[in-house]
Amino acid sequence: MPQQVVHKAEPSSQPARRTEPYWRKMFRQRQLILMSLPMVIYVVIFAYGPIWGWMMAFQQYKPGFSIFDQKWVGFDQFRFLLMDEGFTRVLRNTIAMSVISLVLGFVTAIGLALLLNEIKKTGIKRIIQTISYLPHFLSWIIVTGLVSMSLSTEGGIVNIVLVKLHLIDEPIVWLSEGKYFWGIVGATNVWKEVGWNTIIYLAAIASVDPSLYEAAEMDGAGRYRKIWNVTLPGIRPVIVILLILNIGWILNGGGFEIQYFLGNGQVLDYSETIDIFVLKYGLRIGNYSLGVAAGIFKTVVSIILLYCANLIAKRLGEERLV
Repeated sequence: MPQQVVHKAEPSSQPARRTEPYWRKMFRQRQLILMSLPMVIYVVIFAYGPIWGWMMAFQQYKPGFSIFDQKWVGFDQFRFLLMDEGFTRVLRNTIAMSVISLVLGFVTAIGLALLLNEIKKTGIKRIIQTISYLPHFLSWIIVTGLVSMSLSTEGGIVNIVLVKLHLIDEPIVWLSEGKYFWGIVGATNVWKEVGWNTIIYLAAIASVDPSLYEAAEMDGAGRYRKIWNVTLPGIRPVIVILLILNIGWILNGGGFEIQYFLGNGQVLDYSETIDIFVLKYGLRIGNYSLGVAAGIFKTVVSIILLYCANLIAKRLGEERLV
């Protein structure tokens, strides 16, 4: 029988790479750590410091006494919150307005970024960008005032245009009918933020390899085919990351000021959000414990949604936060 030859593995000429100790890596990057230290201190003081006030949600809190001398009621506030029909309505309004604003915001921002990318004349492109960015720098008080004037039955531009086009017979009291309120909130959010949100997508489009467009053009792809097969896949990681981050804010209801300033007693069943609910019970009525419980519910659900969205993106092989 032929003798079996066993080849021994030759030792590698390169030395084994040692893992750098954690403390040494921190010392080597000490400049970056020192630069981020003020922001870390800010977050600890103003974001994590007030968490001790969450104890109020488990108490029958009464102002004027120490938080440690209050009557403890356990999860009674949470039970009342989840069984209250008013909070169910508030939760419905918050989710509905958030989803509308999220969908409209993503579609319009991506669409505007794609259109601006196709404009070759720099001057026209900058003018459109400037016009679309300007509403972002207006305060919500000014924005809601402009919206109220535009939707007014007396001289409001929206009613005037619709009547002139014979789409309606008489002016509509837009802000007095609840069925229109969610759409008004979504459209207002888009008008104010679409230009600002477009910046990120334009930066992502600029990072797409130009050789991919050249290859697609050589294969006979037209403008729309290049957008569909090159541009959108190129910016998909950015879209996924922003979608995950925005899902974490889904219980913000598309904002707080817009519902607070545009809402009134006639559309209360459609305009009240969780933040307004917390303000109503916490400051106006004086039930601070119930207001804190609603705030905790919002925070916990937001964290769960963020974690689930990140996990789904990981399972699908998309970009994710961690």
